Amino acid sequence: MPKTPHTKGPDETLSLLADPYRFISRQCQRLGANAFESRFLLKKTNCLKGAKAAEIFYDTTRFEREGAMPVAIQKTLLGQGGVQGLDGETHRHRKQMFMGLMTPERVRALAQLFEAEWRRAVPGWTRKGEIVFYDELHEPLTRAVCAWAGVPLPDDEAGNRAGELRALFDAAGSASPRHLWSRLARRRVDAWAKRIIEGIRAGSIGSGSGTAAYAIAWHRDRHDDLLSPHVAAVELVNVLRPTVAIAVYITFVAHALQTCSGIRAALVQQPDYAELFVQEVRRFYPFFPAVVARASQDFEWEGMAFPEGRQVVLDLYGSNHDAATWADPQEFRPERFRAWDEDSFNFIPQGGGDHYLGHRCPGEWIVLAIMKVAAHLLVNAMRYDVPDQDLSIDFARLPALPKSGFVMRNVHIGG
Repeated sequence: MPKTPHTKGPDETLSLLADPYRFISRQCQRLGANAFESRFLLKKTNCLKGAKAAEIFYDTTRFEREGAMPVAIQKTLLGQGGVQGLDGETHRHRKQMFMGLMTPERVRALAQLFEAEWRRAVPGWTRKGEIVFYDELHEPLTRAVCAWAGVPLPDDEAGNRAGELRALFDAAGSASPRHLWSRLARRRVDAWAKRIIEGIRAGSIGSGSGTAAYAIAWHRDRHDDLLSPHVAAVELVNVLRPTVAIAVYITFVAHALQTCSGIRAALVQQPDYAELFVQEVRRFYPFFPAVVARASQDFEWEGMAFPEGRQVVLDLYGSNHDAATWADPQEFRPERFRAWDEDSFNFIPQGGGDHYLGHRCPGEWIVLAIMKVAAHLLVNAMRYDVPDQDLSIDFARLPALPKSGFVMRNVHIGG
């Protein structure tokens, strides 16, 4: 068996944290391979990139998720006991609950609620004169998803809840004291969601039978038992948090409209262009850098050994910029999606494989619908100025964003 490529240093944790989106792909380029061995937090780790790697990574007979995610991410971004850390039939049974919420009608209803909340927020943006667009998006998203999910949210609590939900993804990967705020926010959000679950079960909170909160509160596991209040709370937050995190993608929608010529005109003139545009935003811009699993058995692939228990990291951002799949991957070109073959492993901004059977994000349809609403409003329903600012992408930040957060002035509805 040929020698497996490996990184130079004894441990690459600091290098990964310094460039979380591009470290793996840059090492692949240096080593001339799409798979190599490294060490993170002193653990031997196989790093993978590309469509073939994604296909093997999402093979549930070879990889498991239980215990794979770093504790710091479990205690902030994901919570403990949620669907992301399950395997086998237990995972598939829990995943069906989430997939049942993703009907076209329900997705459309959430998109409509978000548009209404956006329009409700604009007068406040107008009064401020200047806003950081990313900062302003979390509350409208929080209000919309809570209304959609059957989660009561008094007006005077919306700002605080939005800030806590934001902290779960916006500060989770920080090496600064912001990470501690993410952990505190996790405890607060889980406690809040637990009260909601218990209120629904006790009959003191009346969420409709078609809502996410109701479905999670009354979901029964494979043994016909209700989820514990804590686990049900984590799963409810697994509906709220990812929806609020779409603020990252919406900021990139605005960034692409500002920096890429011809996009606005195409969105106005071509009825199908919005779909191409939002998919290219998801491919081109950084969102979640990578996903982690563990080998569940000994095997070899492409000349690389995968001992049982080996930590494995799949590069999402690098795979979406793999020149073997995408021509001129560093160019923003929505038209490329006219010819996309809809392969579930070559385009993986939110994971790969089958939504129902694997660990692909169940909320992708929600992301697409809300991004399309944002593109429509920015192009057809709003007027704003974009002053001089640093719009370069900060790849060292998790999640990556324009360094300015995207500043707008003189925002108003009109046109």
